[in-house]
Amino acid sequence: MVTLPSSLVAPALRLMRANRVFVTADGARRRVRERELRPQPYGPPSRLHPDVRVDVAHDGGWPVYTITPRLGTPTGCVVYAHGGGWVNEIAVQHWHLAAQLSAEANATVVLPIYPLVPFGTAAPVADGVIDLVRGALDAHGRVCLAGDSAGGQIALSAALALRDRHRITLPRTVLISPALDLTWSNPRIPLVQPSDPWLAVPGGTVLADLWRGDSDILDPVVSPLAGDLTGLGPITLYSGTRDVLNPDAHLLADKAAASGVDLEFHEGEGQVHVYPLLPTREGREARAAIVRSIREALRTTA
Repeated sequence: MVTLPSSLVAPALRLMRANRVFVTADGARRRVRERELRPQPYGPPSRLHPDVRVDVAHDGGWPVYTITPRLGTPTGCVVYAHGGGWVNEIAVQHWHLAAQLSAEANATVVLPIYPLVPFGTAAPVADGVIDLVRGALDAHGRVCLAGDSAGGQIALSAALALRDRHRITLPRTVLISPALDLTWSNPRIPLVQPSDPWLAVPGGTVLADLWRGDSDILDPVVSPLAGDLTGLGPITLYSGTRDVLNPDAHLLADKAAASGVDLEFHEGEGQVHVYPLLPTREGREARAAIVRSIREALRTTA
């Protein structure tokens, strides 16, 4: 994989107009309509990690992919919720991270292709992820949750519900640039916005309103930052300072500390949204650290 200087990422994103879905409300509505008419492909790339196997099944109407290491017996499972603003399908970067987790952490990775807006909403998707985690616990004995961006919101909301409904505490939840408060109301967001080449409030508000469905915007199934973190298992959190979601990441870290929850906060100075997924030195180092964190969590005796 080609490694790019991280200093080129923000200019490249601006050149590509990566924020066009988020910078205006109309841009978000156009993207929703576009995806409604022309759904994106979601299957794995033809060339993935050579040391993993990919299978697919349908669970509750969702395609659910399973990635397993070709050699040895997996020590546990990771359920991964991909990002994409609740409107974009799984991307090649998600597939490569999932394959790396499987091969290097010796884990089975479960990747659900959950329904997106305007068809999917927060509560039913969280329920589907919860069911996948419970099934993985029966099959593999030890399960971590992970997700990036919109998928980070889904992962943390599911972790809260697993604790509340099923008394399940996960050995680790990994959150990469998660969406945490879908009101987009943090007063520090306008201070970060000029430096963020990717996300913005106007379109984010439109997508959040669609995603919440019938739930209140401050229901933890929609905005997990509004939930009580007490009793959650360890959390690993990645966030770049050039990300409008970064202010809420700080609030999550503060809230975790006040709740007695072990949270490792990895803040990428000058890094953009979901920087651990990008082909930069900082992204590569973050991915390696995520692998180590998952591997340790799955190998630790419950």
